[in-house]
Amino acid sequence: MTVNEAAAHREATPPARPRPVKAGADDPVEVRMTVNGTPSVLSLPARVTLSDALRDHLGLTGTHIGCEHGVCGMCTVLVNGEAARACLLFAVQLDGADVVTVEGLGRPDDLHPLQEAFGRNHALQCGFCTPGFLMSSYDLLANKPEVTQEELPEELSGVICRCTGYRNILTAVGETHRAHPGGIPAPGNCGHRALVGRAGQGGNASAGQEDGGAAAASVTDKEIVLLSGDPTIAVEITTGIDLPEEKIWRVLDDIHLLARCLPGAELTDDLGNDHYAGRARVSVGPIKLAFNGLAHIVEHDRSAGRLRVIAQGQDTGGAQTQADITLRTKATETGTAMHADAKVYLTGRIAQFGRALAGDVSRRMFEQFADAVAEAATSGGAPSGPVTAPGALSLVFAPLLDRVKRFLPGRGKRRRGGEKER
Repeated sequence: MTVNEAAAHREATPPARPRPVKAGADDPVEVRMTVNGTPSVLSLPARVTLSDALRDHLGLTGTHIGCEHGVCGMCTVLVNGEAARACLLFAVQLDGADVVTVEGLGRPDDLHPLQEAFGRNHALQCGFCTPGFLMSSYDLLANKPEVTQEELPEELSGVICRCTGYRNILTAVGETHRAHPGGIPAPGNCGHRALVGRAGQGGNASAGQEDGGAAAASVTDKEIVLLSGDPTIAVEITTGIDLPEEKIWRVLDDIHLLARCLPGAELTDDLGNDHYAGRARVSVGPIKLAFNGLAHIVEHDRSAGRLRVIAQGQDTGGAQTQADITLRTKATETGTAMHADAKVYLTGRIAQFGRALAGDVSRRMFEQFADAVAEAATSGGAPSGPVTAPGALSLVFAPLLDRVKRFLPGRGKRRRGGEKER
């Protein structure tokens, strides 16, 4: 059995969990795994594959998706040190696993020998199969160092090259094997906080290992620096919640619970020093964005009723956003007034939104956030269902519904205030 054939069999027997967990296909399940040396916590539906979790939830788009049947090998990664097809594994099967993707193989300023050989021998061609070949080749040379040049075509047949670079790929792998007879060097970009695919989190894409005398670059080493000048949109919104201020702050004090109340958002990692990694989805009509980013709580003063957060994020298409958000609470006769002051800077395709539409999206998201905070403050736990970002239909019909509600008695427990856009 070749190394790649053995890898195909391993997908059928993923690491066993201590206790079986039953969940519906769309029910969120918490998964903890180490990816490229960085501990990560994801909340994912049970049906999400490892390849989608890496690409869509961690921004590691180097893992390519081809056939999605485990045949082409484009999605090959290392799971607990051995090659595996990421499209055949559900992320929830890998709780506690150690995963290495092509981003963890080498750094831009210090490529892995395999990467250098691929470049030197023009083994890249279109590049679609390259990540799969790199990870499969690493697995082969690490687990079968006695492989011969004649055996390479069969051993690497588990990854399909769709263009004309296959012979050059074999040459590159053979050259690397001969250059390192004592064993292939380990992946060089697997240090703590070296999850380089997290675009826009303030991390250094060339962050390396913590050992070898080279300190790994942490995403907290670079503070968020907001853009200068006027923001793209500035929104001020006040809403009333019929709950005591003390109960509201029980939610605001718990960052994990607070994150569950943010529409389309999830917290993926606690980076320490009030820095957090996360992900947010925004969908308006045909435009669907998934931001990976960093948030920093710069002020948290319960006695003053004030919480300030700055954040930045980027999606895989290059859209970027930065935000400076201040929440203020004040006790009222009927409960609590919560005021949000948000300054948002947009670049890339998200900037195609008009200011009025972007402001409406922001207002709707805050209203959903306020509803979720009220529910969490009442129940003492997370909102009963996922808090999703507003869709196109809600943005079209919500202003009309608001006008109708003005003529109806009893507008519910939450009272919305004014909004100002600039």
